Formats: sequence, structure tokens, C-alpha cells
Amino acid sequence: MSPETLSRRTLRFVNVAHALDHYVLLIYPTAVIAIAAQTGLGYGELIGLATGAFVAFGLCSLPMGWLADRFGRRTMLSLFFLGYGLSCLGVASAASPAAFAAWLCVLGLASAIYHPVGSTMLVTHARRLGRDLGVNGVWGNLGAASASGVTALLAANFGWRAAFVVPGLVCLACGLAFLALVPGDGEGAARKGGAGAVIPVSRPLALLAVFGVAIVAGGMTFNTTTIVLPKVIDEGVGRGLPLALTGSIATAVFVFGALTQLLMGRLVDRYSLSTLFLGLSVLQPLGLALAAATSGLPLLIGLVLAMAAIYGQVVVNDAMVARYVPAEHRARAYSVRYFVGFTASGFVVPLIAILHDRGGFALVLGMAAAFGAVIWACALGFHRLVRGDGARLAPAA
Repeated sequence: MSPETLSRRTLRFVNVAHALDHYVLLIYPTAVIAIAAQTGLGYGELIGLATGAFVAFGLCSLPMGWLADRFGRRTMLSLFFLGYGLSCLGVASAASPAAFAAWLCVLGLASAIYHPVGSTMLVTHARRLGRDLGVNGVWGNLGAASASGVTALLAANFGWRAAFVVPGLVCLACGLAFLALVPGDGEGAARKGGAGAVIPVSRPLALLAVFGVAIVAGGMTFNTTTIVLPKVIDEGVGRGLPLALTGSIATAVFVFGALTQLLMGRLVDRYSLSTLFLGLSVLQPLGLALAAATSGLPLLIGLVLAMAAIYGQVVVNDAMVARYVPAEHRARAYSVRYFVGFTASGFVVPLIAILHDRGGFALVLGMAAAFGAVIWACALGFHRLVRGDGARLAPAA
């Protein structure tokens, strides 16, 4: 198989894996509405059972880059597909809170594979870094967007268990197809300029500290908004909406994030990463604060602004790792990047349950807005640190 063919196939499966990663992880936050109606358990209690999934999502991402270097990225991505499929079927079989918690934890472990491994594969095989990151981001966001709507439709028509069984079977099928069609890792298009030149920095430790804080705060806003979005719409737009309509509105909000990622992918190839980061960071606290203080249409506008900024930042942050970290350290750098962001944000699940019980979603979104303000401060610091380091990017060849 030629390197070009291998790169095209690899990128297709990496994109599909990104969509499934976000889709599957967000089934439960929507399905929990139907589970609560069936079991009589409260939202706070049920959503708290997902804590293990989101903690494992971040905590277990740390060794994945090392495992990929040792056993191969193809091997690890195939384990992602197959492990995700089996864990979905496991959640569908759960009949008690303990079983839900256990299988959701396994699901989180499988989900931890994608980002460190998939991001490295993408950068290795990319022809234009920004464009391919943007397209990959759209796939991930469309997975997150469709999770609410499709889960609601499946749960409303076939029961909540079907919402896990159907994507579980899709994951298993994708894993088998990946093994059959992608024979190895390969060097792909990276040698032809996919990742671009590494940007030197004069104050690496300060830059790393600012970037680390931004990743933690970004993980908090990312997880908070994606987890609570269906329930925020359910309570804030109008109580009594059918579950399918609630999921469809949530999907529409996610789509705006997908469009922003596509735009940011194009801009990454043309403009300074620090400038893009700073511009996006302003929208997060503004959008989240508006959503926290309003209801109805203004709430939806605030969510759209916040979601666009949150998902646009994901593309910029991944591009930062690709541009500032040498290729030989990139897999482990992505592992650390997602470990820091997802592990910290994993604890947002019990925090959501506590804050929701005490002050509703106004308090939950207010907390997210505060973290959004931290991101803005970090983006400002990052911009000042790299101004003299030649951070402006020329379009990739």
C-alpha cells in the first residue's frame, strides 16, 4: 500500500473514531433523563454514577502515548474501537447503580485511548495541519452533537438500552474494518510537511505553565457544558418538551461548535495561534455568563457562543502541541495534554450534581463562566509570551 493511500485511510478512521469517542461518552447524559423516568432515581444521583467514566477518560490517557510508542498506534486504535463497542453493550446490560458505575468506568477507560493516539496519528498523516485538525474537530463535534438527538430518538422509541446497543455494534464493526483496511502505522504524509516546523520559544517553562492552566480550565468548561447541555435546555428553554425535541435542540447548539472548528482549522494555517486563542477566549465567559443569567432564546444564544469558543479552542490547543513539540515527543505530549485536561475535568460530574441540587443550572453555568475567565487570562499571558518568538504561521506546503 502506498503512503498516500495509507494516510487517506488512516485519517478517515481517525475522524470516525473521534466522532464515536465524543458520541459514546455523551450517550449517558441524555439517556439519564429516560433512565430517571424509568427507575425513579433523581438526576443528581444518576449523573453522579458517570464520575468514574470521566475520571478514567482523563486519568488513563496518560499512559496511552507510551503504550502507542511501544505497541503501535494501529494496535491501540483498534483496541479503542473494540473496547468501546463492548463497554457500550455492558452499559446496556446494567440493572443497578453499581453496574452502571462499573460499566461506565470501563467505557471511560476505552475512551481514554483516542485523543493521545488519534491526535498523533492525525498529525503524522496530515497534509495541511490546520485543515486536517479542523475537519477532525468537526467529526468529533458532530459526534457530540448527534449524541443528544440520536440518543433521545432511540430512547424514546426503543428504550434507553437501545441507545447503547446500536452505537456499540457500530464501534465493533468499525474496529474490524480498521484492522482489515489499515495494515500498519506508516510515516504517511508527515515527511511532506503535514505537521510543519516546530516553533522555538524563549520562555518554555512559563509558556508550559500558562498552557497547563488553560488546559485544566478548558477541560472544566468543556465537560460542564457538554454534560449538562441536554438538561439545561430541558429546564431553561421550556419544561415539558418531548425528549426527542430537547435532544434535537442540543444537537443544533453543538453544530455551531462544529462550524467553528472547521473555520479555526482554516485560520490555523494562516494566522498566529496566540492571536486566535486570545480572540476565542473572550467568547467563553461571555456566553456562559449569558446562559447562566437568562432563559429561553437568550440562554440558547449564550450556549451557542460558549460552545463555538470551547470547540474552537480544542483545534487551537491541538495545533499548539503540534507546532511547539518535536515529533519524537508528540505522542507523550498529547497524553499529558489530555491527562491534565480530562482528569481535572472528570471531577466536574459530582460538582455538577452538588451545584445543581443547591442552585440549579444558573450556579453550574456560573462556575463554568468563572473557568472561562481563567482561560481568557491564560490566553492573554500566552499571547504576550510568544509575541517575540516568531509564532506567526505561514500556510502549510
